[in-house]
Amino acid sequence: MTVRFLTRKYRPGPGPGILWGLVTRLTRRWMTSTNKTTVMSFGDGSHGALGLPMSQTGPGFDAYEPTPVSGLPPYVSTISAGHYHSLAVTSEGHVWAWGRNYEAQLGRGPLSPRETWNEPQKVQGLSQVKVRAAFASGVISAAIGDDGSLWVWGKSKRGQLGLGKDITEAVLPSRVEALTEEDIIKVSLGWGHALALTKDGKLFGWGYYADGRLGKIGEFFETSPLDSVASKVESSGENSGSMTEAAEGLVFEAIEKEKNMPIAWEPTSIKELGDVKFVDMACGLDHSLVLDSDGTLLSGGSNAYGQLGRVNQDLGLLPVDMSFIPVNIASGLGHSLAICNDTSSDSVDGLRVVTWGWNQSYQLGRKGPQSVPLVVEGLSGETPVSLSGGRVHSLAVTAKNEIWTWGCGRNGRLGLGSSADEVEPMLVECLEGSQVLQAVAGFDHNLVLIAE
Repeated sequence: MTVRFLTRKYRPGPGPGILWGLVTRLTRRWMTSTNKTTVMSFGDGSHGALGLPMSQTGPGFDAYEPTPVSGLPPYVSTISAGHYHSLAVTSEGHVWAWGRNYEAQLGRGPLSPRETWNEPQKVQGLSQVKVRAAFASGVISAAIGDDGSLWVWGKSKRGQLGLGKDITEAVLPSRVEALTEEDIIKVSLGWGHALALTKDGKLFGWGYYADGRLGKIGEFFETSPLDSVASKVESSGENSGSMTEAAEGLVFEAIEKEKNMPIAWEPTSIKELGDVKFVDMACGLDHSLVLDSDGTLLSGGSNAYGQLGRVNQDLGLLPVDMSFIPVNIASGLGHSLAICNDTSSDSVDGLRVVTWGWNQSYQLGRKGPQSVPLVVEGLSGETPVSLSGGRVHSLAVTAKNEIWTWGCGRNGRLGLGSSADEVEPMLVECLEGSQVLQAVAGFDHNLVLIAE
């Protein structure tokens, strides 16, 4: 299959229609495949999220280069990587899942044997729904039907299911009734919050909201407990690997403190910005990015690592300080990424990758100020198509159907055949010549969709 990318350069000024069209092409180019496809995985296999066979020493093993996932149908159209589990949607509209299932995020029912979690299996309870896309977080999975309906499953005490007051578990997919009248096209899931985007540009949010990650939803606002951990990590003086482990411990300690924070149990329209049409959004672990049709990027939530990218530290969704025009956004645990229009760029379509936020393991792909959005020069000359961020690594797919990775290389999560960290983007050479349709990052693992 030949994938045709942009044939013209986007320039600021023509209005929201062009930006919407560009975002749509950037984010949906992989969803029209009718050819046979192969899903590959690499990185940390300890939770079974790679979908690879059981090893003799535990539930899985690490893969240092992209490795085919067996047991999937040959016509996968889109993929999603949660923190510790994986999802794949077929051209027939079926969802397959594998990896961690302690919170029922695989949609298999309560009696699914632990030793089978690494094996891809069809999600139960969606037989009457033709799914067009699926999304995953740490404890929740979601699917969008071809009628725009939203279905969720898993377990979350922070209202992330969006099913109503005090509903914390859905072993099998349940429809989000509060969005019945909406045509949902995208969902993004953080650790304790969620965002949904509609076809007509409306934005809905639910889950934990007190630190402004859902804008001004609710009445109680305070800084996220996670913001207090940043100084502890920065001042520890440990090496990169030790600091990453220390940071992870502090993050999860802070997450525990959020358990009794205010929650929006059902999706609520985010209207504080007026009659604005939204075109993209992304949830980090505890922060949100929202892009409107005028090219204004807004951020809200925790700023523990500078992931909001703005001097204004007021709570709520406020503009990111950047001179570029974002057209596509993504987020890792504590860092943010964007494909931006830059007419001075030497890339074919004037598109550059811009990053900001946590950079302890070089997941920004550059040196320099962390809280300031800056260009990743290591991708100059490439035309980025999509971005994805993990715990402490990042990846990009380019118009050449190639994958570039950077950041922490532990457990092979960069797919480069080693565990070395990479300060700048590196080409995943073993996939050269392959038709890469999509690549996504979980916390410590990655999935790649290849056209045969």
